[in-house]
Amino acid sequence: MYSFLQRLGRSLMLPVAVLPAAALLMGIGYWIDPVKWGADNQIAAFLIKSGAAILDNLAILFAIGVALGMSKSRDGAVALAAVVGFLVVNTVLEPASVSNILHVDPKEVPPGFDRINNVFVGILIGLISAWTFNKFHKTELPAAFAFFSGRRLVPILVSVFAMVLSVILLFAWPTLYGILIGFGKWMTGLGAVGAGLYGFFNRLLIPTGLHHALNLVFWTDVAGINDIPKFKSKDAIKGVTGMYQAGFFPVMMFGVPGAALAMYHSAKTERKKAVSGIFLAGAVAAFLTGVTEPVEFVFMFIAPALFVVHAILTGLSMFIAASMHWTAGFGFSAGFIDYILSLKNPNANQPLMLLVLGIIYFVLYYIIFRAVIKWLDIKTPGRESDEEIAKMVAEQKRNDAFENNGTSTEPVNKYQSGKYDTLAQSVISGVGGKENIESVTNCATRLRFELKDNSIVDEHLIKRAGAAGVMKVGRKNAQVIIGTHVQQVADVVDEYLK
Repeated sequence: MYSFLQRLGRSLMLPVAVLPAAALLMGIGYWIDPVKWGADNQIAAFLIKSGAAILDNLAILFAIGVALGMSKSRDGAVALAAVVGFLVVNTVLEPASVSNILHVDPKEVPPGFDRINNVFVGILIGLISAWTFNKFHKTELPAAFAFFSGRRLVPILVSVFAMVLSVILLFAWPTLYGILIGFGKWMTGLGAVGAGLYGFFNRLLIPTGLHHALNLVFWTDVAGINDIPKFKSKDAIKGVTGMYQAGFFPVMMFGVPGAALAMYHSAKTERKKAVSGIFLAGAVAAFLTGVTEPVEFVFMFIAPALFVVHAILTGLSMFIAASMHWTAGFGFSAGFIDYILSLKNPNANQPLMLLVLGIIYFVLYYIIFRAVIKWLDIKTPGRESDEEIAKMVAEQKRNDAFENNGTSTEPVNKYQSGKYDTLAQSVISGVGGKENIESVTNCATRLRFELKDNSIVDEHLIKRAGAAGVMKVGRKNAQVIIGTHVQQVADVVDEYLK
């Protein structure tokens, strides 16, 4: 189950990755016409509508993304199958069709069918499409029907399964929709406290990667909250909509860089130069893009107490921003780029106060991290003992000698002299080589491996190559935290594994 949830969380990142495009288009549109949403400017109207086209169709994007992410092969057939399945369910269960099927007056159709075009249904269709592809994409039919064998069979079967799902949802959806909306109303009813709880658990789930699934509840229409699309629409409530986003800005733009600076200053003098690149790159990524994992994984496992403090401070920031009705929004994450784009959004409310809170958070994170690292003598990068440093140097010399003797068995390909080649080779070697890898995928910042045995993973080798961290889950799963350039590294890894 855990492996399934991890794969699902990874799959959700594919459709989420298109949100920055919507944020960019709509953000520029708001800067041009921040008052009338494009009514007074044709270019602004064009840009805002272009961005809305993405947000208004998130459901089908999630269907395709989950289907591709959960399938054994990212084949176009599974994407086509997801579109087919989604269209079947949404056409059969639209209110007019439900009225006809159930022979009831259109006014008596349960209101949930007005919202059948939602992310939750998209995810269901994606899962069905992926399962169908994995099970039937190599199926051979009798000679008379051979044309429809293999991949061509998948969309056909998905259309049938979508009909079955439509029948189930015809009776179950009103109740299920009521439960989801009830949960959403309960959470929004908690107000600032609910936002704080969400922020706390969002950070606490970072090590597992399951925070992506939690985000869906608050950022999309799964439970009717829909905070990201609503913040970019006229349906927003100024000072309220965006409360599940705003509090992240002080943490990601200021708090995490403050923690990075504290860890750098805590390093031994002779080691500061060696570790400066790790903290500088992580701090810049967090400030500009809101990607915090390269810094978080530096202290996540060696100092769990600090990570709990980090989660508490995130929840507190969310609570403060929501209580004060300071709002700003993002399309990808709470970094400087998204912050600038949201400033002219008519729904943003006192967004400059988030910068004030951010400065306070920078100081707060710096002081807390410096104090706790010194108090507990935490071995963050640069604070290792002389014995540990000597061990790392000796291991590096052995690896260098191994490579110079020409005994490496890794294949050579067109990426050998590429920018990410050394990192890719080290990661493959570090997880046990090609023969230990069953599959590899990636999300926004991580390479996710399914291995035959993760007990042989060499974390030191992978980290020395430039990875921010390594996490082993169970006996067969491992995640390598790369950073925002993970896609480029993943492409090179894929080439080697071919």
